[in-house]
Amino acid sequence: MSWEKQTAERGKWTKASAGSVMGVVGWASLVILLIGCRFGSDNEAVVYVAMDREFSEPHFLAFEKATGVHIAAKYDTEANKTVGLTAALLAEQARPRCDVFWNNEVLNTIRLEKAGLLHAYVPANAADFPAEFRSPDGAWHGFASRARVLLVNTDLVSEEARPDSIRDLVDRKWEGKCGFAKPLFGTTATHAAVLFSAWGDDDAKAFFTQLKANARMFPGNKQVAVAVGNGQIAFGLTDTDDAMGELRSGSPVAIVYPDQGEGELGTLYIPNTLAILRDCPHLQKAEQLVDYLLQPEIETALAAGPSAQIPLNTKVTAPAQVETPQTKRAMQVDFRAAADKWDAAADFLTPLFLSQ
Repeated sequence: MSWEKQTAERGKWTKASAGSVMGVVGWASLVILLIGCRFGSDNEAVVYVAMDREFSEPHFLAFEKATGVHIAAKYDTEANKTVGLTAALLAEQARPRCDVFWNNEVLNTIRLEKAGLLHAYVPANAADFPAEFRSPDGAWHGFASRARVLLVNTDLVSEEARPDSIRDLVDRKWEGKCGFAKPLFGTTATHAAVLFSAWGDDDAKAFFTQLKANARMFPGNKQVAVAVGNGQIAFGLTDTDDAMGELRSGSPVAIVYPDQGEGELGTLYIPNTLAILRDCPHLQKAEQLVDYLLQPEIETALAAGPSAQIPLNTKVTAPAQVETPQTKRAMQVDFRAAADKWDAAADFLTPLFLSQ
């Protein structure tokens, strides 16, 4: 099944929270229309943003102040934002409205690239970023990553009993006591596709079937982290930014970087990505914004801020608040191969988890 058809089929995913994907697209189009004549201005860049608004908006405001270029930003909901924004970009491909897509993961960005929707642009400092986190021709650029971690409630689980692998999510001794985010959106969907690529279809299907039976599912990673913090569950799979939010709030939690043993997968690190849309309305301003966001100062600020992002720019020397691929065993990932596995993964995962 083609990606475009698959995306349309998976419009059913968001019924519980935001209507169908076509509903999301329609809503997105309405919001964009309400922006009004700004789209007729040359002195702006239209950005679709999956990164949390509280973390991304300050950098847009700083860019506006520094350049005088207006940023018209469109955000989407926490649970389905990557899927909703990607669907909107697909729906608008004949007449693009968006200039820059700031995605909070990489899988859907690569899928947009494979569909021919992205404009190749190579910033002057592109080589400062590791090759595995950027497109060879400049179609997308990875920066500011997060780790997929286990967050453990320290009141409920002693240090010696803490889980140390994502496979603990399917261990029967933790039945009903652990949690995960619905694997149809955002970083959890990316993680699922990576596992299908790394393990093969049969092992991945067995894992997710057991996961449904053994663990509790939540709408998003933030909800998983909150559930761990308040003791609803003993531990859960989430992202470092949401885990750090619970640590800062004073919840009795600890972060575990999973699968660190010899021969184990390692911890998955997922970058944010920036991409310019092909035939976008404001190409020059789009390139100017990408140049700005890929400065070392931006990753330094994101690393120091509440989202605790992990810098990828090799010229950033600021210390990270969380463990990095330099301090933990990182999962070796071919994100393009994982993107190729997404249709097969979604064919299996959608009916398995859509009803919950």
